[in-house]
This record gives sequence, C-alpha cells and structure tokens, in this order.
Amino acid sequence: MELSNLEKKVLLAISDIAQENVDVDDVVKKGFSLVEVMNAISWMKVKGILKISEKLKVEYCLGREEALPERLIYNVLRERGEISLGELSKMFPRDVVGVGIGHLKKYGVVIKNGKLIYKNVEDEIRKREEIIEKLKEGCLPEDAVDKDIMSDLLKRKGLIKRKEKVKRYVTLTHIGKNLVKEGLEIKEEITQLTPELIQTGNWRSYELKKYDVTLFAPNVYGGKLHPLTRIIEKIRNIFVEMGFEEVETDYVMNAFWDMDTLFIPQDHPAREMQDTFYLKQPAKIKIEDREYMKRIKDMHETGSGISRGWRYSWSEEIAERTLLRTHTTVNSIRYLYEHREPPVRMFTIGRVFRRENMDSTHLPEFTQIEGIYMDEDANFSLLLGILREFYDRMGFSEIRFRPSYFPYTEPSVEIEVMYGGKWLELGGAGIFRPEVLKPLEIDVPVLAWGLGLERLAMITLGLKDIRELYISDIDWLRNARIL
Repeated sequence: MELSNLEKKVLLAISDIAQENVDVDDVVKKGFSLVEVMNAISWMKVKGILKISEKLKVEYCLGREEALPERLIYNVLRERGEISLGELSKMFPRDVVGVGIGHLKKYGVVIKNGKLIYKNVEDEIRKREEIIEKLKEGCLPEDAVDKDIMSDLLKRKGLIKRKEKVKRYVTLTHIGKNLVKEGLEIKEEITQLTPELIQTGNWRSYELKKYDVTLFAPNVYGGKLHPLTRIIEKIRNIFVEMGFEEVETDYVMNAFWDMDTLFIPQDHPAREMQDTFYLKQPAKIKIEDREYMKRIKDMHETGSGISRGWRYSWSEEIAERTLLRTHTTVNSIRYLYEHREPPVRMFTIGRVFRRENMDSTHLPEFTQIEGIYMDEDANFSLLLGILREFYDRMGFSEIRFRPSYFPYTEPSVEIEVMYGGKWLELGGAGIFRPEVLKPLEIDVPVLAWGLGLERLAMITLGLKDIRELYISDIDWLRNARIL
C-alpha cells in the first residue's frame, strides 16, 4: 500500500503512543501541526489503516477575575454579627449588594427587621472560590468540577465561560498494525519535478510521490456567478446578438410616465394603493414637457380624434404622484420619447415593484425583460418571430401564443412554453396602440413585449418556489449547474 512520508510519520507516532484510542492532540505534540495530522489521518482512514471517532468535551474557563459579592458582604457580616441593608448600600455598589445578599440567603443567612444576621457559611463560599482559583490556572474539564456549584457560577453573567470542544481519537485497524509491524521506510520524496532537478539529473536521488487518482478527494467549488445573474447575462447576449440596445432608467418616477403615457386610465385598479407602492418623499414629480402632457390629457379625455378616449376629466395632480415603477414598459416609452425616428431596437432587464403577497410564485419585487422594435415594416408576424427566436435560444422548443388584452397594446398576446407536460405563461406582448404613439407623434408600428425573468429562471433551474432564487443557500449555490 502506497503511503506518503507524512502518513508514515504520523502512523509511527500513533503506534508509539501505545494506546487503543489515541488522542489527536497527543499526536500533534509529537512535532506535527494539526493540519498535517488531520490531513494524514483523513487519507489513512480512506485506505482502511485507521478509524476516527469524535467525542464532545465540555470545559469551563474563567471569564473575568473578581471577588464574589457574597464574600465581600460576608466578611463584614462576620465581623459585626449583623448589619442593616441600608448600611450595606452605603458600603457597596447596588449590584454587589443585590447579588451578594441573594446568594447568602441561598446559603442559609436570614434577614430580620431589615438586618442580615450572621451565620457561618464559609464552606459554601470557599467551594466556589476554590473553583475560581483553579480556573485562573487554566480551563477545567466538565468532570473535574462539582456540577451544582458550576451551575451556580454559570448563572453569573460573564464570570465563567462554558466551551465545547470536539475531541478526535484514532484507532489503528489490523491493516495499520500490520504496516507498523512490517516496518515503514521513510525516504525523502518530491511532489514536483523542477527544471533544475531534470537538468542536473538529481531527480534520480529522490523518491517521486505517487498519486492514486481513484482515492477520494474533497469537492472544490470555484467562484462563479449567481445562477440568476448567469441567466440575465444569457438573455442580454441573445438580445444584443439580435441587434437590440440595452437601456435602463430610474426606479422612482411619477404616474405620468408609468401609466398615463401608456394610456392606462387614472381609475384603473392597478393604480390603487393595494397594488402600487406610492412614495411620501418626494410625494410628487412635476411633468416638464407641458405640450406632451396636453396631448396625453387630450388622448385620455377625448381620444384625439382616433378613438373615444376614456371619457373622464384627466388630473395632472394624479399623474404627478410619485411611485416605484410597476413595470419596465416605462423604459420603453421614455426611450421612444427620446428616439422617435425608426428604426429602434431596444431592450431592458430591470426591477419592478408591486404590492404582491409573497408566496411560491409571487414577490413584491421582481424582474422584467422588456423590449420594443420600431420600424416602418414592423408587423405582428415579426413580433411573434422575435419572441419565438428568443425562447428558442433559451432552450424552449414548444412555444405558443394566446390572444390577450393590455391597455396599451392591440393586438395583444400571452406567451406560453411547454414545461413538465403543461403550458406555462411567461409574459405578454403586442403592438403599441395608436393612443400611445400619437402623443409621441410616431406613426409607424412599435412592437413591444414584457416577459418575466423569475418564472423563466425557475423553469431553467428546476425550482418550484420563486423565493429560492433569493435565499442564500450556500449548498444550492455551490451545486447549481453552470448554464
């Protein structure tokens, strides 16, 4: 059986101690470091040379040095025979008086008419002092102290510290004993051939350490990106390869950009407090482009000649209310506001916030994948083609589209993929309605989509609970496959 020099040396040290169960600490005292000993015995355990057992040992150490409060009071009481509580309060701090009297009463000292009456409890105090004196010299094992007295001392905050230590023991098997009996030859060995050893030929004078590739080796976990970050990078690369530009804006904005510009009426349920996070500071953000605001107002109230609008009195005050963005479509509309000439290809991957009850499929803070495509030749078929191409590159071969409704797109669809024998909805898409584009003075088609990242990640990573994506489970992070 092949053994390294370190294993041979540790094995000989264990046999020299001549005990059935050898304390690892005793082996370390033979001139090794703890790391060396643990390394050697771990490999010898795999080879069947020895067995390792563990026992939990408890020891007590001194936390701080101080006189026992009952000793201070008892010394005075012994001299006087009795002493009032008021006098004690003048002689000692309040905490010393309180703690000291409490312990003296447990030992049998009584209080009459507001005075402590002397009783000989020297033995009780001395037992505790003797343990403290011993602890000043070093920690004591659990079986070397009186359990009741130690329990009493442990209740005094910080005076005594209880420490748990795992003691390791090794026992040689018949294989190990036979190896020692046959004799072990320790030769100087090298683990790596250097250019100097090769050029001089000195390598012939050394033993080359052999490696057994079939032996157990601990897993090594290298640094890697979080699984969700890797998925985001993959999505980002797909859209960039398709010719799209990534854009991001602020989380905080007013309802004008988040909802009004998208033709969402001001009495829509999504604007209610139970669905949207409104801010107290700042409570409002002014609308700077007054002309654009007027066109939005007219579109909501009358439809600006292309529809009936929503037929209500549009409020600037409601539009200025500050909120945490509820979708990333706000990035798309603001980008269109700044880039009104085709062609436009833009996408964003960003956080959004909604008042959702937290469960296995919902979070109040999540991520959306948003994108728009504006061109004179853009049409609904092209939109479906872009989405099908995206999900195909993400690894989904079965994709289908279902008609749906959104306030700011028409026609609209929901995207579903086949997973685990079921169709799962992953997002929505459509063509921006004229009511959204006319205030921007855009008269060419704009394709738009909003897709959920977390649900896509759950399918990709095989998770059933969305919260697992954000829990710092080190084992899951280590073993998560690299996409």
